[in-house]
Amino acid sequence: LFRFKYGVILSFITPLISILIPVIVFGKVFEYTSNFGSWTPENYMLFIFTGYCILLLRRMMQTIPANLRQEKFWKTLPALMIAPFNRYYLLFGAFLSEFIMFLIPFISFLVILLILFPISIFTLITIILTFIAISIVFAGIGLILGVFVITNENIWGVLKVVISLVLWVSCITYPFELFPEVIQNIINLNPIYYVIDTVRLLWLENNIILTLLLHPFHIFILISSTIIFPVLGVYIFNFA
Repeated sequence: LFRFKYGVILSFITPLISILIPVIVFGKVFEYTSNFGSWTPENYMLFIFTGYCILLLRRMMQTIPANLRQEKFWKTLPALMIAPFNRYYLLFGAFLSEFIMFLIPFISFLVILLILFPISIFTLITIILTFIAISIVFAGIGLILGVFVITNENIWGVLKVVISLVLWVSCITYPFELFPEVIQNIINLNPIYYVIDTVRLLWLENNIILTLLLHPFHIFILISSTIIFPVLGVYIFNFA
């Protein structure tokens, strides 16, 4: 029980530490410049606080493989693999349990953002649905990683590094313009960047129609990723 509580608390604190440096750095940067790409003294906390929410959701990628690894350790995995139930129940069960786990800090930061950056109720509902979509994407990726936990842990170790690099070039806590051009070109090929950026665009523009018209590619990537990653995860799991 202590280990469980410790793990939960740590999962809340680690993202806070991750956003602390950007808060300090950009607080100083904006003393000397009026903007850093789309980040300004007026809105940079929106980018960083949404980054914290994204880092909370990232837990989906970590706990699903960890739970499957535990099933493997306790030798209960064969029963799970042959059980006659829809694998989407497994995926969305893991998604719901994890989402409920970090609901309190997530809602807390969402309320802070609403106080600092008020938006319409329609925009808020759209953003909450977008966060749920991002959670489903991360859960799908977590299931893919989980397959390699139970089949080949060497590949799992490599994929963990790859996912870390992908998240690093997803602009979670730093602006796109901070990176050199060669990295920006890589970011432009990263679907997770568009998925995450959609939340910020929706909040800043506070007009879903405007966002749809100005950023159709972002919306397309978000919807596609929400479908593709869970389906791919279940498909690979079925053949594990």
